[in-house]
Amino acid sequence: MCLSIPAQVISINGDTAKVSVGGTEYDASLQLLDDVNIGDYILLHTGFAIQKISEEEAIETLKVFEEFDELNEQIKPELDI
Repeated sequence: MCLSIPAQVISINGDTAKVSVGGTEYDASLQLLDDVNIGDYILLHTGFAIQKISEEEAIETLKVFEEFDELNEQIKPELDI
């Protein structure tokens, strides 16, 4: 199983895109996808755009990640981490 994160394409230069995840920018290879445009949402895994997704899917997934983060913060004191 692999974990990928939703990212929005903010610029494209050849086969490389600059993508944004929560305001942090990353480079993403576009070699595995066709027809990616600025503003599209992709799933980012180990530096590769592996799938295009809808804005709704991206937002929902990011909300779930935020919920996990909040839960993690709640249980940290109990785990003494």
